[in-house]
Amino acid sequence: MQNPTTYLHGILQQPFPLFNFKYVSTYEIEKVAKSLKIKESHGYDEIPTKVIKQSVSYISLPLAHICKLMLRSGTFPTRLKFAEIKPIYKKGERMDISNYRPISLLPSFSKIFEKIIFQRLMYYFDHNKILANNQFGFRNNTSTELASYHLINKILEALNHKLFVGGIFCDLKKAFDCVDHEILLKKNV
Repeated sequence: MQNPTTYLHGILQQPFPLFNFKYVSTYEIEKVAKSLKIKESHGYDEIPTKVIKQSVSYISLPLAHICKLMLRSGTFPTRLKFAEIKPIYKKGERMDISNYRPISLLPSFSKIFEKIIFQRLMYYFDHNKILANNQFGFRNNTSTELASYHLINKILEALNHKLFVGGIFCDLKKAFDCVDHEILLKKNV
């Protein structure tokens, strides 16, 4: 397995090509909107993905135009960043606040724009081989099962070669509870 520092030194020998966002078509807007899960939940705008999926053929042209302006200016509309935070029950005693986790409900339109930006970034990263092969999160054709298999395989290879194997694991079950929420909620000026 390649050491991450060696990987970065190897890949960063030359500058990456300039990143350009390609044109956004109405077809792409429709395809992304139709790929969203049908949900009744919604952000502060009170428009669930279900409504957007049903009306996307009528609104894809203005959405493509907004997305094009957004990509050209490099600005994500502030109103699409607003989220409603709602507590969702996890398990245990319902009266204990630590048994709830917060979820952020964003406007459905932001999900469309985020997905289009994500697709362009992933294409750029894949095309320029920026991400290490051991990066399993948020990538197509990868999973936690594949990451686990890869880890176990490396451990078994090391043991077969009579090498020592060690591991450090962190339980992040309540990681969000440990974050200073005042810092998260402060507006950057």
